[in-house]
Amino acid sequence: MNRMNEHNVIEIKGLVKDYGEKHAVKGVDLAVRKGELFGLLGPNGAGKTTTMRIIHCFMPPTSGEVRIFGMSVTDSPSEIKARMGVMPQDDNLDPDLNTLDNLIVYARYFDIPASVSRPRAKRLLEFLEISDEARTNVQKLSGGMRRRLILARTLINEPKLVVLDEPTTGMDPRSRHSVWDALNKLRQEGKTILMSTHYMEEAEVLCDRVAIIYEGLIVETDTPAAMMERHSCGNLEEVYLKLTGRRLSE
Repeated sequence: MNRMNEHNVIEIKGLVKDYGEKHAVKGVDLAVRKGELFGLLGPNGAGKTTTMRIIHCFMPPTSGEVRIFGMSVTDSPSEIKARMGVMPQDDNLDPDLNTLDNLIVYARYFDIPASVSRPRAKRLLEFLEISDEARTNVQKLSGGMRRRLILARTLINEPKLVVLDEPTTGMDPRSRHSVWDALNKLRQEGKTILMSTHYMEEAEVLCDRVAIIYEGLIVETDTPAAMMERHSCGNLEEVYLKLTGRRLSE
């Protein structure tokens, strides 16, 4: 890859990921600009999660180059992780701790002392509108509150890049809109956000640009409005159908 564009936080060229005979990602090129909320759209099995796991240094690529903040994910994973926050699809909260302590304990992974993490955690719980549950054991939280807590945990190290894998899956409408509000505020603060979703309405509302991924390939990248106009479609669901010949729910 040539010298990274200084305006990009993520740059990917020719990304391939194979699992034995299965080709999960087949040559993805992607760039995400600083301060952008970028959506990676597609159904389960399209390659979204695999691509994001490579971006946040969870697994290595088979081939191709992935640079975050100008650093290679294969050469500088520790440096990249320190500047990144990751919200996985899985609920991996500590079931033995209350809401507040889940954040404080997680902050130790970034060597953040309790004197710093405790007030920061309280601010994040307020930010995600779950401060009333600070002393509640996480097992007693609703699914929507647990997802919001995972997002709060994602932000505990004040990351420059936030990676969200299906952040609102399983959420009730109130929790979903609370997360939407939070993401808009984070973008206004200048954070770069990469989000995968199969909710096309969510992408239309939130994303500056989106990339549609299908069978391990990026089919098209643009703003939601430009995609809908170019394909004479009323929403991104129709764009997806036109580009892939399939409905997202299939």
